[in-house]
Amino acid sequence: MIQIHIRDQQSAFRPGETLAGETSWQFHQPPASVEVRLFWFTRGRGTEDVELIQSVSFEAPRQQDQRSFQFTLPDSPYSFSGKLISLIWAIEAVTKPGNDSARIEFIVSPTLAEILLQP
Repeated sequence: MIQIHIRDQQSAFRPGETLAGETSWQFHQPPASVEVRLFWFTRGRGTEDVELIQSVSFEAPRQQDQRSFQFTLPDSPYSFSGKLISLIWAIEAVTKPGNDSARIEFIVSPTLAEILLQP
């Protein structure tokens, strides 16, 4: 099992702010690697886009472990929702080998609110 937590349970950030948190895991055997990824993706009609912004890999993960991470958020793109598509920011912790992962979605916007596009 792997978990991910954002410091202070913050769910919205301004561009340029620091997102900090921790990932923790507990397995029967130590994973070969653990990586935390900062990215955005689109959801809705049509082709989904994904862009990896930054990642951090943790060296020599133990069977049960906890590690801190932090990312400086870029100036754009902002989180938005429209009639056909939404742009969502997320961080994800992934282990290898295996299919264990955890994801948290959050908002990046100067107003700390998702931008709603009107048709």
